[in-house]
Amino acid sequence: MSKVESISRYFLIVKKLRKQHSATFEEIANTLFSASELQGLNLNISKRTFDRDRNDILTIFNIDIKYDFHQKVYCIDKEDEMKSEAIERFFENLDIVNALNVTDSLADFVHLEKRKPQGTENLYGLLDAIKNKVQIKFSYQKFYRDTISERTAEPYALKEFKNRWYLLAKDVWDKNIKTYALDRLTNLKITKTKFTLPNDFDIVERFRYCFGIISAN
Repeated sequence: MSKVESISRYFLIVKKLRKQHSATFEEIANTLFSASELQGLNLNISKRTFDRDRNDILTIFNIDIKYDFHQKVYCIDKEDEMKSEAIERFFENLDIVNALNVTDSLADFVHLEKRKPQGTENLYGLLDAIKNKVQIKFSYQKFYRDTISERTAEPYALKEFKNRWYLLAKDVWDKNIKTYALDRLTNLKITKTKFTLPNDFDIVERFRYCFGIISAN
């Protein structure tokens, strides 16, 4: 399955469980089947694929989809409700990107503001690297500098702030966790070098006492 199909499934699964609070596997599978026809994607899943998607959603977004053996339904842990709302807003941005890519005659009926790209073209690649825990290489230009530097980093998470997206990643050179604006990140390359995510890394805790993207840690 393609990365687009995988990400679309994650979105639909999280969205359904947020709105319905709980659902059987059959209900989730039916939702994905209906979406397949509307979106022109193959989103149909087996029970095995669904279990793998649950693990991916937990790994990438730290949202735990649990199974209630008594009621035989799946649900999002109550402590993860706020996370799932933020993730759904992230997926909504991806929906916009996907919608604008489905037509070759966009200019005929959609008028876009002229502005600098915000780096959303790298979202799928970054998510894939985060999911598989592999290092990335990219070119980066800081806001207050004209020079471009080459970076190698371990990608940990993505964060939204004021409609802009940022990457949290550990710089391989100085071992510090840094925040990179996606609109200043270019030439992204996904390597095959694996890394281990620190057990104590928690994006929610990291930004609990901070303003915007400036962490107190």
